[in-house]
Formats: sequence, C-alpha cells, structure tokens
Amino acid sequence: MKKLRIIDTTLRDGMHAVSHSFSPDQVASIVQRLDAAGCGTIELGHGDGIGGSSFQYGFSSYPEEELVAAAVKAAARARIAVLLLPGIGTIEDLRRVEGLGVRTVRVATHVTEADVAQQHIEYAKSRGLEAVGFLMMTHMSEPADIVRQALLFQGYGADLVYCADSAGALLPEGVRARVAALKDALSVPVGFHAHNNLGLAIGNSIVAIEAGADSIDCTLRGLGAGAGNAPHEVLVAVLERMGYGQVEDLYTLEDCAEDVVKPLMRRPLEIDKHALTIGYAGVYGSFLLHARRAAERYGLDARDILVELGRLKTVGGQEDMILDVAHRMHMKSESGRKGS
Repeated sequence: MKKLRIIDTTLRDGMHAVSHSFSPDQVASIVQRLDAAGCGTIELGHGDGIGGSSFQYGFSSYPEEELVAAAVKAAARARIAVLLLPGIGTIEDLRRVEGLGVRTVRVATHVTEADVAQQHIEYAKSRGLEAVGFLMMTHMSEPADIVRQALLFQGYGADLVYCADSAGALLPEGVRARVAALKDALSVPVGFHAHNNLGLAIGNSIVAIEAGADSIDCTLRGLGAGAGNAPHEVLVAVLERMGYGQVEDLYTLEDCAEDVVKPLMRRPLEIDKHALTIGYAGVYGSFLLHARRAAERYGLDARDILVELGRLKTVGGQEDMILDVAHRMHMKSESGRKGS
C-alpha cells in the first residue's frame, strides 16, 4: 500500500473545543508525544488560524508566538504547521511565525474563493515553506466546481490540496466523488479533512483514502469544532487493521489522548443535538459554541439558529452573523407573541 501522510490538528482545530486556551506547556507536552509516536506534521494555533485571536473569533489565552516556539522546541522530527485564512491572517502574521520555525502553511478559503489565497501561497513558496491549499465547506459545491478551485491552488504553487468537510455534512459517496475528481485532475497530492457531526469522520476518511487521498487530518480524541474530527488514535488503529502496518505508535497516541488531552477537555466531545444539527444543516463547525451562547442570550433553541444559518448558506468567517440571526429570530418571536 502507498504511504499515507497524517497531519494532526489537535492543537489547532482542537482549540475550538477548549476556547483557544492551550498553554505553551500543554502544547509542548502534546507535540512531544505526537513526535515520539511518529506523526510527521503537527498543526497548531488559534482555531481560526494565525491572527484569529480577536473579539469576533475568540481570544487566545496565550500569544501564538509562544505556542509556536514551544511546539518547535518540542518537536525532534515533526514538521510544525499553521493555518492561515486570508482576511483573518495576513502575510505579516505568517512572517512572524515563519521566523520561529514553522515549515508548513495551510492557506484555507471557502470552497468558491481559492483566488484570495494567491499571494499567501506564492509568499510561502518564495520563503521555501510547504504550501497547502485548503478548500473549506466542500459539501457546498459539486466536484467539478471544486476541481476548478483546486486547480487555482495548484497554479499558485501549492504542494498539496485539501478537500475539507468543515461542517461534517458529507456522506461517503460525496467524499468519494470529490476526492476522486481531485485525484483525476491534479498533479499534486490530495488531502481530506473530516468532521464527525454525522458520525462519519473515520468512515469518510477511509473512503477518501480508498478514493486516492494521500493525506488525512485527525486529532487526538477527535478534539475539534462541532462534534470533533477523526480521532487520531482510532484512525491509526483502523489503518493497521486495513493492512497499512504500523503507521504510527498506537500506544503512544492512546496514552496521549487519554492521559494528556482528555483532562484538558472542557466538555464531552459527543454528537449531541447541537453538533448533529451542524452536520444536518451544513453549518461551519466552529459555529457551535457561538450558537449556544446566542441561544442562551435570546432564549432560543440553538438548533433553530443553526438551521437558519444553514438556510442562509453562511460560511466560515461569518461568525458575526450568528448574533444577528439570533436577534432577528428573537424579535420575530416577540412580535408574534404580541400579535397573538
């Protein structure tokens, strides 16, 4: 079987689930164990990427430079990566962390907006960094349209192009069609990033591999936005059962997930009614906690807010709309109550 690349995003996607609170010591501890297990690439930073610490997206408890420095120091072999969302992160943000030893930048855009990543990918390549084009919310576009966007990434110099199921809304046949189309059209490797809101993160990751994916994202204990991501330790166990051999050291991953990550979790990571609604409605995974807070503030059911956000086809970066939607729903409810 071909060699599969695994990218661990516990310290980036998992930041959503802990309100961006991982400390430098916690980062170092997790990186050290992932590195010892044989994980080759570890992504970290604010859940919405470098530069994401803000009122709109949530403030990080520690400066990202401290987190990156701790990760680089703890990694004996692993490549340290960051995520950058154009419009949130900037080339100046990338320049700051690059100087600390970051070797990979994943430039993430909405599935229809790859063109906004050109300057960031080209800058990364000019600095000798690995550049990854990361298409989010791919359930919102058909395979042929996704290919057109991916070809833009490839043309800008991306070394790898990702298909991300950011809402955890794709069914297996949708994953297969998208990954297969990208493999047919691109000359660079293809990756897949799953979320577990419909309970399909591991299954969809396996389908992506069967369709030709070269790289798969995962997180320890599945820590991530919404109902989380494909659990790293589970993925490695399944791959070994599939005949991939010892991809990484399973016991080391299990111990880190159980002994280090689990105690840091602020809530059980489960497919509860709100996380399930994210997958059902096709809403960006990081909207979960924002929708819960808005529902509490306005006396609404968070599921109604999420379904409405799905109907409006909101995308990552539009977190400010959650309160607007909740406020409108509240006012409509109040108006109806007074008129009855």
